Amino acid sequence: MRFNGRMAWKVAGTITALGLGVLAGGCTSIRDHRGYLVDNALVGSVQPGIDNRLSVERTLGRPTFVSQFGRGDWYYISIDTRQTPFRRPKTSQETILRVRFDEAGNVAAIDKAGAEKVARLDPDGKRTPTLGRDRSFLEDLFGNIGAVGAAGTGGGATPSGPGPNGS
Repeated sequence: MRFNGRMAWKVAGTITALGLGVLAGGCTSIRDHRGYLVDNALVGSVQPGIDNRLSVERTLGRPTFVSQFGRGDWYYISIDTRQTPFRRPKTSQETILRVRFDEAGNVAAIDKAGAEKVARLDPDGKRTPTLGRDRSFLEDLFGNIGAVGAAGTGGGATPSGPGPNGS
C-alpha cells in the first residue's frame, strides 16, 4: 500500500490531534482531600449528654488533634484542595468539627465551622515587620560599642556590691 500526499496529511493531522489531546490532559487541575472524611450520618449520631470520649472515638475515630488548653476538646479537620499545573495547591473547601467535653468526659456540644474560623497569614517574602527599632546592618554591627561593660564596672579589682550569692 502506497501513501499519497493526501493520506500523509491525514495521518499527520491525526497524530497532531492525539498529541495535543495528551498535552491538554496534563494541564487539568488535581483534586486532593486531606484529613478527616466527614460523614454527616456518623457526626449526627454523636449525642451531647449521652456519648463520652470512648464512644466518640469508636464512632468518629481518633481526632486530628486534641486541644492542649481547657477541657481537651477534640478537633476533626477536613480540607479539599485543587492544584493547577505548576502552581501551589489552594484550599477549595475546609471543615472543622469540634467536639467539646465536660469535666466528666461526656460530650457537651458539637460545633461545625468552615474556613471562616481559620486565620490566614500572608508574610512578606522580602521583609517581615517586627516590633522594635528599625536598625540598619551597620547599626546592628557597631551598636554595642561603648555600651558593653560600661554599666556596673567599679573600676577596681574588687566588685562593688554583693555577688550573685549575696556575699
